[in-house]
Amino acid sequence: MITRFEELDWQKTPIGELTLRRRTEPAVGQEIYEVRLGDEYLMSSLFTVAEEELSNLGLAAVGGDGLSVLVGGLGLGYTAVAALRDERVASLTVVDRLGAVISWHQRRLLPVSAELVDDPRTSLVEDDFFALVRAAPRGDHPGYSAILLDVDHSPRHRLDPTHADLYTADGLRALDRHLAAAGVFALWSDDPPDEDFMGLMHAVFDDAVAHVVDFANAVTGGTSSNTVYVARSRRTADADATAGHAQKVAS
Repeated sequence: MITRFEELDWQKTPIGELTLRRRTEPAVGQEIYEVRLGDEYLMSSLFTVAEEELSNLGLAAVGGDGLSVLVGGLGLGYTAVAALRDERVASLTVVDRLGAVISWHQRRLLPVSAELVDDPRTSLVEDDFFALVRAAPRGDHPGYSAILLDVDHSPRHRLDPTHADLYTADGLRALDRHLAAAGVFALWSDDPPDEDFMGLMHAVFDDAVAHVVDFANAVTGGTSSNTVYVARSRRTADADATAGHAQKVAS
């Protein structure tokens, strides 16, 4: 059987040549969308279970309503749209380094694009997520209820070597500053649970768990697995209030 590809977009980016294409997958007889960076496959709409579970598992660990969510990595949009389907989410900010990816959704090239960009709770921001969380949060920002990250293949297999510092104790502590009290950090990984990384998560956060997400692989006829790490900031509202008071007194 001949597989036909339709190239929907191709652009040079700071991290390589980025291609969005559409094709019919013979194994399932359906149209799928794929993203490639150079010769490397980044993602496919054939496998979205774990991307959606990143939102589902992350937000399941968050209490309350009126949630403010930050998603690092837009991609095909399934993580972001899964977050919007949680009625408790009041605002969703999606940060992607590549303006090309944001433009795909603004041009409604992907299956979930309209649901994403037409929702008034959504803000799409072209920025470097890793630089954003390295920097101190704005003094008036209350922190995010949840930060959901899906950019690198795993803590060990990164798209860009400059991302490495996030996957250290200091990097995770820097990210934690952007969470609200008891806010949740969730991370997607293509690799099995990593004991060393879990050690770092336990050192920085509370209630750290590595969820193994299994899903049917229609291409191989078997089952594939991803990992979703979920952990909670150990800061409390009382501690944040005390720190804020001390800062005002000092100023």
